[in-house]
Amino acid sequence: MSLFLLLSFFALSMLGIPLAIALALASVVTLWLFTSMPLDLLSQTMFSSMNSFLLVAVPLFILVGAVMERGRVAERIFDFAEAIVGWLPGGLGHVNVISSVIFSGVSGSSVADIASVGAIEIKAMERHGFPKGYAVGMTLCTSTLSSIIPPSILVVIAGSIANVSIGTLLVAGLVPGLFIAFAFMVFNHFYSVHYGYNPPSPFNIRMVAVTGLKAILPMLTPAILIAGIASGLFTPTEAAAIAVVYVLVLGVLVYRTIPLKEVPEIMISTARISGTILFIAATSQIAAWVFTYDGLPDQVATLLNAISYGPVSGLLLIFIFLLIIGIFMEAIPAMFILIPVLLPPATSLGIDPIHFLVVTVITLTLGLVTPPVGVCLFAAAQVANMKVEDVIRGSLAPMTVMTLAILALVLFPALTLWPIRALGLY
Repeated sequence: MSLFLLLSFFALSMLGIPLAIALALASVVTLWLFTSMPLDLLSQTMFSSMNSFLLVAVPLFILVGAVMERGRVAERIFDFAEAIVGWLPGGLGHVNVISSVIFSGVSGSSVADIASVGAIEIKAMERHGFPKGYAVGMTLCTSTLSSIIPPSILVVIAGSIANVSIGTLLVAGLVPGLFIAFAFMVFNHFYSVHYGYNPPSPFNIRMVAVTGLKAILPMLTPAILIAGIASGLFTPTEAAAIAVVYVLVLGVLVYRTIPLKEVPEIMISTARISGTILFIAATSQIAAWVFTYDGLPDQVATLLNAISYGPVSGLLLIFIFLLIIGIFMEAIPAMFILIPVLLPPATSLGIDPIHFLVVTVITLTLGLVTPPVGVCLFAAAQVANMKVEDVIRGSLAPMTVMTLAILALVLFPALTLWPIRALGLY
């Protein structure tokens, strides 16, 4: 049953049918052919799967990112990042990384990162002598940080699928995200020193203060979220609602970059994006039922136990598998399909579920920057006005750095688990 469903799904996807509809059709046909389950129960299954307080956080975090993008806070964040690290060797490359780190704590969306702060980063790096291919490649790869560092939309979805604490999972993604950002900065330092790009400008404490004051209000968004969730003051869903109110006040009343008449348009755009994601979530529940009924998780567990020698080697095999899957499938449908299948065998091998989910999300974010389905790849090509193949060439080196950083996270679970244990969240 599972094999038939997967083959049907991939065949329908290859025909250009939208992923959610392809998954629903494949699941319905599989149930019709292999089981006696009444098909009228499918709609009830889909509806009940969406009756989740946790999933309400998804459209709310999408709305936060949309408001911040429309509110044009990217310039404030970039100027502050430039004041902090622009004086270092390879300064504008470091600014690229730090800008994405700060913006990731505001938006939670990699595409939003590319569309807003990404355009500023590319132009600034070119202006300071960096090759355009390198500037675009770094911008593309650093945009993935927005899908890792809280409030990551992908992390919220992964937590809701696995039914684990989303607050714990969000905080667990912080240090791995910063670790990957540090790896980008180390690479950029050696690259820039080797080629003599962008000699450092003097450090100016006054500029740090001035730009920091301008950027402090949007930068408080992740601080409010993480502090509130970690302290137990509010749930992730409540945190998302508070963040929406906060960023709307900033955009409409404080900065006045969003006219009140544009707010309904932002809401409608958010509803469309959220509807797509949640429809995939609903249809994936049918597929998950098929996999469970067919015993696929137990079969995968048996296979992993046969070919692995413990939790590290087991997670390494899962990592390689997810790398391949991420090339051909977008992160959200991949998570809905694979997490229910891979999580039970992973835990049976002794892999911590929080560590597994963080590694899964981060590994699948690589699919955002790789052809043929990398949405950030095509967004970067459009923003930079470059051919996709030229963007790919420029991103090979930073993409390799990111892959090696994820491999380090696989091999050293403490990088993910120690912070949440130190905070008493796990």
